[in-house]
Amino acid sequence: MIDRADGETAWTRCPLTKADAEAFRRRWELVNEAEREELRNTPLDVKLRQTAALIGFALALKDDTRREREEEAVRVRWSHLRRVWHE
Repeated sequence: MIDRADGETAWTRCPLTKADAEAFRRRWELVNEAEREELRNTPLDVKLRQTAALIGFALALKDDTRREREEEAVRVRWSHLRRVWHE
């Protein structure tokens, strides 16, 4: 939504009608059905590779958690040094 200087927004310039909302919902139902069909037709080996990739990503995030803890420890040390320096 874009606000203009006169206070008008995209929503007030072209209000959503019931027909527009129903058309929007129907389009997304078609998208969802196409996605379900695609998933049904995806070979098992592809699904397994995708699952392995997700697990790898999750394991990589664990490392980010460790890095965040290390960064927090550095912040605490710098905070302590600033307090000591400015006393």
